[in-house]
Amino acid sequence: MSKAFPAPSSAEAESSQPLTIGMDIGGTNLRAGVITPAGQLIDSVSVPTPSTADRLEDVLVDAVRRLQDTYRIQAVGLAVAGFMDPDCEVVRFAPHLPWRNAPVRRRVEERLGLPVRLEHDANSAAWGEWRFGAGQHARDWVFFSVGTGIGATLMTQETIYRGAFGTAPEFGHLVVVPGGRQCSCGKRGCLERYASGTALTDTANELRPDYATTLPADPSGEEIAAAARAGDALGIAVMEDLGSWLGQGLSIVADVLDPELIVLGGGVSKDADLYLETVREFMARDIVGAGHRPVAEVVTASLGSAAGMIGVADLALRQADMVHEES
Repeated sequence: MSKAFPAPSSAEAESSQPLTIGMDIGGTNLRAGVITPAGQLIDSVSVPTPSTADRLEDVLVDAVRRLQDTYRIQAVGLAVAGFMDPDCEVVRFAPHLPWRNAPVRRRVEERLGLPVRLEHDANSAAWGEWRFGAGQHARDWVFFSVGTGIGATLMTQETIYRGAFGTAPEFGHLVVVPGGRQCSCGKRGCLERYASGTALTDTANELRPDYATTLPADPSGEEIAAAARAGDALGIAVMEDLGSWLGQGLSIVADVLDPELIVLGGGVSKDADLYLETVREFMARDIVGAGHRPVAEVVTASLGSAAGMIGVADLALRQADMVHEES
């Protein structure tokens, strides 16, 4: 397990401020960060994500123990890419993780002896952006995480909206092309299949006959973005295509929810300068009453890859404080 930051000074280690660990648990890596009450990431560790539930929980606990060697930790937050119950106790299903109907919060809390908060990864990132980033002061707004797939969160009046069964909102699986590209969810034509990191490769392969390019066959999203920055015609076309689909998807979100703000996060958002104006153009064009109503502001997230850790750590600290006040 490798440290991502230099070891802290003794003064930092002995600080009396309530430090919390936020974990972003993805299908490839598990990253645990030490977070201050002001939302500052001061240290982190990262390890590969194990393929079995028992081993995953062992590694998770070990990561906390390693950070506890240096810091006094008051609570732990777990940001998970998967479906969970409305009370955030059970991970029902996570496509890239081994948990199935697992009471993760209780099991981890019993092993650590610390308060534990469980939350969806997109909700965690959205909360982080609302508390410390681009979503501050917004009342009714949407967080759109554009990465391997699309995750999303609706926040309304300082509250995460979950729906009746805890799975809302799945904007990435709105069908925008009936009978279109096959999606891992089982449906065809989902927005995720046209406006995500994995969609970029398919779009490049489809558009290749129409453009001169230096891109290899089946290029990665990173290669496509780099080519677009270098002036490659196919790379530019692919990024514009992503922006057009994302803008159309956001127009549906705007028609249904009428948010004041939409924040784009996730790995693909780091290249938002290549497609953000296209997103705004298509969203404004395609909403109902275009030209005769206010349009949500669309901006990029400001906390980067740390948003999920920061958000779930803050949620964990708040939950621990509430329990302390009630006891």
